[in-house]
Amino acid sequence: MTELRQRGGRDTESTVQQQRSEDKASDSELRVEKDGVSDNESKVDSGVPEVPVPPDDTPEVLNKALSGLSSRWKNWWVRGILTLAMISFFFFIIYLGPMVLMMIVLCVQIKCFQEIITIGYSVYHSYHLPWFRTLSWYFLLCVNYFFYGETVTDYFFTLVQREEPLRILSKYHRFISFTLYLTGTFGWTHVTLLIVVTQSHLIIHNLFEGMIWFIVPISCVICNDIMAYMFGFFFGRTPLIKLSPKKTWEGFIGGFFSTIVFGIMLSYVMSGYRYFVCPVEFNNDSNSFQVDCEPSDLFQLQDYALPSVLESVTGWTTVRLYPFQIHSIALSSFASIVGPFGGFFASGFKRAFKIKDFANTIPGHGGIMDRFDCQYLMATFVNVYIASFIRGPNPSKVIQQLLALRVDQQLHIFNSLKAHLTEKGLLPALEEAAA
Repeated sequence: MTELRQRGGRDTESTVQQQRSEDKASDSELRVEKDGVSDNESKVDSGVPEVPVPPDDTPEVLNKALSGLSSRWKNWWVRGILTLAMISFFFFIIYLGPMVLMMIVLCVQIKCFQEIITIGYSVYHSYHLPWFRTLSWYFLLCVNYFFYGETVTDYFFTLVQREEPLRILSKYHRFISFTLYLTGTFGWTHVTLLIVVTQSHLIIHNLFEGMIWFIVPISCVICNDIMAYMFGFFFGRTPLIKLSPKKTWEGFIGGFFSTIVFGIMLSYVMSGYRYFVCPVEFNNDSNSFQVDCEPSDLFQLQDYALPSVLESVTGWTTVRLYPFQIHSIALSSFASIVGPFGGFFASGFKRAFKIKDFANTIPGHGGIMDRFDCQYLMATFVNVYIASFIRGPNPSKVIQQLLALRVDQQLHIFNSLKAHLTEKGLLPALEEAAA
């Protein structure tokens, strides 16, 4: 009996302990379940968009060649190979000349516009807004007509005045543009036009000043992108900004110094060639576009005195540089410090729409817009920089405007200018020199 009681007591005690353990397990499951719900709710409530993983768009040839590598090194090689391919294509279009470069800029503009409009359409489509894509492309045509119509009139005045249809379009250009613009309004399209078309128009303007104002800035952005990636890949430890988790301080600083050195070296090489420094002009005699001029002082070698600190280190008292090389330091600094924020803005834009890339046009790189997000911001800076510090009065444009005046107005300006030069004592000297 005593043994039975002891066994019964032990059985009862073990049953109670088992019940308690089951209760604790159920409590812990409930707690985990509640925690899981609260985590999910916090994720929903936080409003942080989750970026879906895009499908693998790597070409099959590269997939087979790099099949034995980890995803990290595979991505490194894919990006490297396609970067070299894009740089080679860039050199090829430079060889083809400024007019081909302008056509390429227009093509890039259209592709970037299409990528952004596609994102907007996926959002607005849910609201059943009619004619969204049709109106978007129509506005692209209108804005390009407005911007490039004025540019053609400004730079190729002689050609425009020679053709009657072009002269009429030039005379009433702004009225025609405004009439086309009033045909409709679309908010998303306006934002896209502001980001894409306006910036590409500024790139064309920079090209007209000389290809060096296009090649050096765009190369500095490319160099900074590559070197920041390389330094970040091998040495990156400290995150730079939350919008781009892969950006690091090590990559940012390494890219900055590399781009400064690269900009100075590239500027030195290109400043010695008229093909790169001369603006594009239309030759009325040969009826063709040409790139030939007497390089300005900006592209003439000059001696600069070194600061005493550098003089004591190098032993040199002066250094021979092109003035453009000094300007290239400002361009390189902007490309390295401020330029990446164009990419940060694009990252925030994509994250807001829960996408990783604007498109999958270039494997490992995303869409065309993903490659040109920094370039557009750089183009705006270069255009403002030229207008503020480089461009002066242009005699050829003044003559073009004078030729567009009536004969009596031209005579009035001629007599006023003659009286002004005579008063300053310059005209007799000029007449004697001519005699």
